[in-house]
Amino acid sequence: MTPAASLSVQVAIACGGTGGHLFPGLAVADELVRHGCAATLFISPKEVDQQAVRDVSGMEIITLPAVGWQRGRSGAFLRGFIRSYRATAKLFKTRRPQAVLAMGGFTSMPPILAARRIGARTFIHESNAIPGRANRWLSRVVHGAFIGFPETAGRLRARNLSVTGTPVRPGFEVRDSSACRVQLGLDPERPVLLVMGGSQGARGVNELLIQTLPLLKADGADWQWLHLAGAGDAQKVVQAYAGYRLKAIVRPFLTEMEVALGAATAAVCRAGASSLAELAALRVPAVLIPYPAATDNHQFFNARAFESSGAAYLLEEKTASPEALRQLLLDLVHKPAVREKMRDALARWHTPCAAEQIASTILAAVEVEAGKRNYHAGQLPAARPGTDRGDAATARNPSASAETQPMRINHVADYDKTLLPAGRVA
Repeated sequence: MTPAASLSVQVAIACGGTGGHLFPGLAVADELVRHGCAATLFISPKEVDQQAVRDVSGMEIITLPAVGWQRGRSGAFLRGFIRSYRATAKLFKTRRPQAVLAMGGFTSMPPILAARRIGARTFIHESNAIPGRANRWLSRVVHGAFIGFPETAGRLRARNLSVTGTPVRPGFEVRDSSACRVQLGLDPERPVLLVMGGSQGARGVNELLIQTLPLLKADGADWQWLHLAGAGDAQKVVQAYAGYRLKAIVRPFLTEMEVALGAATAAVCRAGASSLAELAALRVPAVLIPYPAATDNHQFFNARAFESSGAAYLLEEKTASPEALRQLLLDLVHKPAVREKMRDALARWHTPCAAEQIASTILAAVEVEAGKRNYHAGQLPAARPGTDRGDAATARNPSASAETQPMRINHVADYDKTLLPAGRVA
């Protein structure tokens, strides 16, 4: 493989912690690689991160020893923060990026602070309607910010702010539902209800759905179920479907989410911004049950924005009942007019060029900065390779091996696994 350092522009993306940060970061990284850049992803040691990047190729994946903030464990957070900063700063001395993008969460701050120290261009992306703590602070010091919801603009102090929407990975587009169902081993003709709780599962959603099953069984709902229950609840959910003799595929987690969404008639899910962007991309009507313990209740505000536009139903967990969920699901599955209206609203939320817009803005900023330096040095700025969308071979690294071989995963620093917090199920 051609070393990453041989490419003309290097961009690092801090996107670890949850699928909501990681998957949009991966989408931007793919776009940067297509433009001929060297992309490096900073992720966390969490299993959800490690599993999600297992088959990623064409970019470097680096695990930082960062851990999320938890009450009573501030020491672990601070140790992880310091070690992540030192590791990132050390890396940037030998492989200096021209730009760093942070997608929010606890892996964001160390790479941005290390990037500022070397004079790299810095950016953040905030997917949620209510910005997270890291992005609220970082917005004051970065060169630019990208946001998923227009209402987020008044909650960040960024100098340059663009409403881009939330990037989704390649392949997230409207699909043939029958083909997707066959691929998953489901009947292509029967409705499919997708239940998912984000990258780590959702115990509250699982429990409510289990309580709703006997009502739907009594209604004679001849549906198929695809339930992504998380590792902790998978067995219990399997037993619940079996008890009511309902056809269901239950998995802790599914990497082929574009196929799952493509197969779905409707969905029940949390309201993380990345999940909402994927629902919009594939036009899947949904009942949104926001995670009530999310920081600043941001999932509620995400869901409310979708509900207000007619793109989804909103059901708050604290007031939800099996009867209420049953009625909403019957509406979605059995009333085509309701689904079509939602799909029209979802289409307005879809931003297919979000990753391209973010990548292009970053690269333009890098070119401006390079032009300034070359001007002062008496040199002409070099052209950026691979900007022609029609030339896929040029857009990526011209080395054929880079097209076919994944870059190995490196850990920038040894870390004590006892520092890592126990997994928390939403």
